[in-house]
Amino acid sequence: MAEAAPDGSGPLLDSAGLGAELGARATLVQFSSAFCAPCRATRRVLAEVAGMVPGVAHVEIDAEARLELVRALDVLSTPTVLVLDADGRVVRRAVGQPRKADVIAALGEAV
Repeated sequence: MAEAAPDGSGPLLDSAGLGAELGARATLVQFSSAFCAPCRATRRVLAEVAGMVPGVAHVEIDAEARLELVRALDVLSTPTVLVLDADGRVVRRAVGQPRKADVIAALGEAV
C-alpha cells in the first residue's frame, strides 16, 4: 500500500497497492471521480505523455472505490496526480488538470 520510503522522503507505493504495474522508469498515478470533467482531460494528457516516454506507465484510480488509499495519501480532490519514480516513491504531486509541459517536466525528476 502506501508506506513511508526508507529514506524518509515521500510515500512509497507498489504494484499491489496501486492495483497495476509500475512503469519501468516512472508512473503517473491519477486519482479521478466519475463526474469530474477535468479528470477526463487529465486522463488524455497523462496517457499521451506516457505514450511518448518509454518506460512510463499511467494508472488511473477511482477515488470513490479506493477510499483507503485516498486517505493514506491525503488526496482531497480530483484530479490529483502523483509522479512516482521507478521504485514507487512519490516525487511530485499536483492537484487539478495539469499541462502537458508540466507533466513532462515532473517526469524529469522521476527518471
